[in-house]
Amino acid sequence: QVQLVESGGGLVQTGGSLRLSCAASGSIFGLNAMGWYRQAPGQQRELVARITGGGSINYADSVKGRFTISRDSAKNTVYLQMNSLKPEDTAVYYCNVQTARPVRLSTGFYEFDFWGQGTQVTVSS
Repeated sequence: QVQLVESGGGLVQTGGSLRLSCAASGSIFGLNAMGWYRQAPGQQRELVARITGGGSINYADSVKGRFTISRDSAKNTVYLQMNSLKPEDTAVYYCNVQTARPVRLSTGFYEFDFWGQGTQVTVSS
């Protein structure tokens, strides 16, 4: 199995900053893409930022210039530095990783794609 532990969420005022971390552990034999998604109440989950194993990065247009994604491959950890936060950034943020090799689950099925439990980010106006 693969476990993802997220940290760094919280309450911040408009214009403030937060840094999210997500550490992956378990049956990992390399990670490909790592990323952050978010879901606001009543809305679909959307991509915030994603970084591939080769270092290619893409961001949602709404966060470009304000958020920075990075990864420490030696620690199997991905970070999201969020600056100039706005109330519309309020959401539950989920970490996502894609393993380089399929991981056998307790169900007997194999999976490449894993999600964290989510961390709440609230930006007050």
